[in-house]
Amino acid sequence: MEKTYHILVVDDHKDIRDLLQRFLCQHGLRVSTAADGEQLYQRMEKEHFDLLILDLMLPGKDGITLCREIRSQSHIPIIMLTALGEDIDRIIGLEVGADDYVPKPFNPRELLARIKSVLRRYFAIPNVDEQLSTSPIHYEFAHWHLNATTRELKDPSDTLVTLTSTEFTLLVAFLSHPHVVLSRDDLLRLVQGRGADVYDRAIDTLISRLRKKIEQDPKQPKLIKTIWGGGYQFSCEVSHG
Repeated sequence: MEKTYHILVVDDHKDIRDLLQRFLCQHGLRVSTAADGEQLYQRMEKEHFDLLILDLMLPGKDGITLCREIRSQSHIPIIMLTALGEDIDRIIGLEVGADDYVPKPFNPRELLARIKSVLRRYFAIPNVDEQLSTSPIHYEFAHWHLNATTRELKDPSDTLVTLTSTEFTLLVAFLSHPHVVLSRDDLLRLVQGRGADVYDRAIDTLISRLRKKIEQDPKQPKLIKTIWGGGYQFSCEVSHG
């Protein structure tokens, strides 16, 4: 990574904060730490961060609550850490806007790989073929507008709709391939990157999240249609430039 990215590690265990700070700094990242939500917000008011590593179990406001609050006002990538490893906890983390999820105990090298993967998705727009360097800057669909440079999505009433980095990447993939059936494998490679620990339910959760933001009736979607046995299809005309 050419840029020195600034990471904020939020965990109430000092040994974990110190371990991650040392390890990530050794691998070219700039790292700050916070012990709870209060310190997190104090840090974010004073400094710019490129990614948050957020523990699920925190004193005061827990990680789920903090993730939901931050996502309501910011696109910043978020990786959740937790000692809980059940699928339901992963799904909850994704539903409130986390970009990835790493259960404790974890190998710091795995976390580093996840960080790099999330940063690549956020700062360089991939597609299903893992390249979208020739993608247009602006997309128009069903009176919606997406600026791929600023990552701003506006609905037909010109209201700004916040997207997570994975939601943004997923939407760009659909807009770049209108009327094309994209399999779950295609979409999983897109949102998780090569070699990541992915599972089928993750993509369904992400699709559900995106539908809630762009569909008039998410239960009867007209834009992102489910193709039984095939995957998903963006069934709308798209203009771009």
